[in-house]
Amino acid sequence: MTHVSPARITTSGGAGAAPALYGGDGGGRGRRVTVRDLATAKQRGEKWPMLTAYDSTTAGIFDEAGIPVLLVGDSMGNVHLGYDTTVPVTLDEMTILSAAVVRGTRRALVVGDLPFGSYQEGPVQALRSATRLVKDAGVGAVKLEGGERSLAQTELLVESGIPVMAHLGLTPQSVNAMGYRVQGRSDEDAHRLVRDAKAAQEAGAFAVVLELVPAELAAEVTRSLQVPVIGIGAGPDTDAQVLVWTDMAGLTGGKLPRFVKQYAQLRQTLGDAAKAFAEDVGGAAFPAAEHTFH
Repeated sequence: MTHVSPARITTSGGAGAAPALYGGDGGGRGRRVTVRDLATAKQRGEKWPMLTAYDSTTAGIFDEAGIPVLLVGDSMGNVHLGYDTTVPVTLDEMTILSAAVVRGTRRALVVGDLPFGSYQEGPVQALRSATRLVKDAGVGAVKLEGGERSLAQTELLVESGIPVMAHLGLTPQSVNAMGYRVQGRSDEDAHRLVRDAKAAQEAGAFAVVLELVPAELAAEVTRSLQVPVIGIGAGPDTDAQVLVWTDMAGLTGGKLPRFVKQYAQLRQTLGDAAKAFAEDVGGAAFPAAEHTFH
């Protein structure tokens, strides 16, 4: 993975070139990444990373590290709120955590998920929910699942000035109907996914997430769309890659999906720190004199 610094990264434009993704002005300091920057990055063939975030502290760390897009995903249900799936996540929860991520950042484009039940009734409900995330939380865009089945919602949001990121392939909010499995392996399913991706683009979506899709199909979709395609378990040929941050940093317990690469082992680190703290307290080694007021 290419190291991304807050000010400059190396791109196809040459060593040290200021990428369009950060505004093309030596870092884009003073403003946030926009959907237009992402479109320009697609034209330049520049690949970029996206991570999830659910609180101001980690969001600030990722922002300082140069992650240009942060997704306040409904994956918060699994990794942050203790739910078994993403389905129980509410709009209230999404609004509170999205606002925290926005407050903790200054450059990243923050995208808020529309949780299950907040847009399925139709375009008016979708607009009401998205407006709340934009006004109350301050997100720069929203994400919703579905291609053709969410076209009316996407069109109204875009017409109303709210950027929309579409999510295709494995859509976790539909887990009760489709289960956790690779999507688009049959010819029929592959054709449907390509059709959904093009429909989302035509409806005005500024980007498309492909989750758990064969690499060859994801590459075809990426070539066929003018908007950026973001992969998660979709192979190396998409325009961008996203991971759930607790998976990426080794904080999640249990078996991880095949597509996850761990860049740290925070679960072990935090566990060791907690054990050391407990031992110090039990042995009266903490607080020591330097931690004590008189």
